[in-house]
Amino acid sequence: MAEIARRKGSAPDRLEAMKNKWLQGALSVLSLGLAVLLVIYLPQIVRTLTGKPVSWSEIGAVFGGLGAGTIAGMAALWLLSLLAYTFVLTGSLPGLNNLQALTLNAAGSAVSNLLPFGGAAGVALTFAMTRGWGFANRPIVVMTLVSGIWNTLFRFILPAVGIIGLLMAGQVPDRTVANAGWVGAVSILGLCALVAAALYWDRAANALGAGLDFLMRLVRLKVRPSAAFHRLRSDTAEIVRTRWGRLSLGMAGFLGLQWAIMVACMVATGAYPGLAQSIAVFALSRVLTSALVTPSGAGIMEAGVVFLLTSAFGMAAAPATATALLFGFWTYTVEIPFGGLALGAWALLRRRNGRGAAATPSSTISKAPQ
Repeated sequence: MAEIARRKGSAPDRLEAMKNKWLQGALSVLSLGLAVLLVIYLPQIVRTLTGKPVSWSEIGAVFGGLGAGTIAGMAALWLLSLLAYTFVLTGSLPGLNNLQALTLNAAGSAVSNLLPFGGAAGVALTFAMTRGWGFANRPIVVMTLVSGIWNTLFRFILPAVGIIGLLMAGQVPDRTVANAGWVGAVSILGLCALVAAALYWDRAANALGAGLDFLMRLVRLKVRPSAAFHRLRSDTAEIVRTRWGRLSLGMAGFLGLQWAIMVACMVATGAYPGLAQSIAVFALSRVLTSALVTPSGAGIMEAGVVFLLTSAFGMAAAPATATALLFGFWTYTVEIPFGGLALGAWALLRRRNGRGAAATPSSTISKAPQ
């Protein structure tokens, strides 16, 4: 009886687990509801932020001017961006093919786009799918770490790129602000370069670890971040050293194609402010997706894009709002049904393969190489 109780868990533990699930579910519903409300009331939010009136009828008129060729072009760019990101995943997990990576990315994006803290659920789904394809736990952990590192590095780089875009566009009030912008952008890029070098070279890793420990001693914290960094590096060193180029090109291609989608949205709606300005708007949009209040920053990203286009670059409110909504559709909304289809196809194939394996006599089943 004691063994049975230990396996099932105590009643308080089960009750606590149920409470956590209910809490997570409630937070998810509230977060999705907030995202929907932010989009519904986006015209009022735009008026509050910018003082420029805009209505859904004006936004709808802009959408009505979009041709089939324009929409098809945006769809092609979106599909190419998903394909580009598969090289990040295949680079992180040797043996993973591009179709599997596309399925993995689509399903994970759907989960992340529906939940405010979808990262944990996405990781769990990643493990389930990749283990179903025959990968061991350790390579999957390494893939999660490496792809996460590359996403984080490029997420830090984007603000610097956006600042440089604003500086190139001359969208700064005076020379003092411009100088501060250059210092900030170069500092961010320098920090990212330092971390990248530490992941690749032993000497740089030792220097960075010693520097982190020194900072902790200065603030009198009894922790050694160097130990955690060296553990992370030991887990990812082989992939980083042999596949850093593939990973970087995959991320650059993915973000570059997403920027192309942003430009296509701007041109189609009549809100294109210029090359450098579009880079700045795109960088801001990607930074705002980190807002955890709503899944993938939905609603918050759109408001930020409209604010920058109208306040800094003088675009009319209706085209700017249409641009933000259209870009949000291609980088957020459409990924939910697409990911659902990918997840459904994976589950169907897994069930079919399971039935086929069960119907095959055990003597004819050969073991996979270990």
